[in-house]
Order: sequence, then C-alpha cells, then structure tokens
Amino acid sequence: MNAQTQRFSINGGAGALECALDLPEAAPRGLALVAHPHPLYGGTMDNKVAQTLARAFVAIGYATVRMNFRGVGKSEGVHDAGRGETDDMAMLLAHMKQQYPDLPVALGGFSFGTFVQSQLQQRLIAEGTPAERLVLVGSAAGKWAMPEVPANTIVIHGEHDDTIPLSDVLDWARPQDLPVIVIPGADHFFHRKLQHIKNFVVEMWHR
Repeated sequence: MNAQTQRFSINGGAGALECALDLPEAAPRGLALVAHPHPLYGGTMDNKVAQTLARAFVAIGYATVRMNFRGVGKSEGVHDAGRGETDDMAMLLAHMKQQYPDLPVALGGFSFGTFVQSQLQQRLIAEGTPAERLVLVGSAAGKWAMPEVPANTIVIHGEHDDTIPLSDVLDWARPQDLPVIVIPGADHFFHRKLQHIKNFVVEMWHR
C-alpha cells in the first residue's frame, strides 16, 4: 500500500499465506483485518477497495493487516469457497493477537471478503470474543449465504452495482433493520468513488 507496508507470511490451513501490515504513526489503538474480493475473479489484497479500507483503518489508528487468500499471489493452496478462507482469516487473527494483545478488533471486507468476515464474526461471537465492529463494502448478500451481523456494522454499497445488486443487499439488511449507506453513481468497484468509503468509515467509527 505504501513504502512502509510490511510483507510477511503465516502458515494457513493449506500452506503459506502472503500478508501485508500497515501501521498508524502512533501506537495502534486497535487491530483491523481486511478481506479482499473473489480470488477466482482477480481479487487480491492489493485490490483498490481493499486498500482503501486499509487506509481508513490506519487513519483511525488501527494496525491493519491484509492477506491474499489461497491460490492468490504467493499464497499456497486453492480456493475453498469461503470455508478455508474463513479458517485462514481466523489463523491470521490469532497470529496478530499475539503481536497486539488486548487491542479491540475490527473486520473489514469487500465483496467476497464480506462473506468471509461475517462468517468469522459468527465464530468469534460463538467463542465470546466478537470483533468490535464490521465494515462491509459491496456486501455479498444474494451471492453467498450472508449471516446476520451486529447492529453497529457499517454497510456501504454502490447504487449501480451490477455484480451484487443493491436490491439484494437491501433484502438482506431489511429483516435486520440494518442501515445501508448507498454511494450514488457507484459501481461494484467504486471507480472514482473510493474516497467516500474512507470518509464514511472514519466519520462513523466513533458513533
């Protein structure tokens, strides 16, 4: 993401996983994990939306880590339809907690990454250690079986998303009484609209 990005790897369920860490200027006040879009359609941790989410978390003072899912970049293994990817994200969280113990945890994801992060949150809730907040951009509702998410989740979607229609996201959010932030004119990849993602996350984080 920048010259200070630290690249490293961890052992996942199917081999080595390539990761990237970005740190705020001051001591981190939290830990954030960002998940990228679908690996079979070109998704990587260097996707512009994933990087924008990382920048947003760094801006609010969070040590922020991204990971290439199985089979992407230098990460070993093959795509596992979200199951193995969720396992790997849990392993990354455990690894990062060893380095940054006792910090609140946030989960952010884009597209397929929202499915992974919402599944991980369900696990953390069951374990009694939920993330403090989720940020879901281009939510995978309608594409994958998105579970319910906590009421303070920040959901951002493009008005003209033709990959995951806004109507599908609203159908998922409505029973949960979950607000959805709609970016007018934005497509799935938020071309020329990326700044709105960062601005909303930073502005809403302490609400």
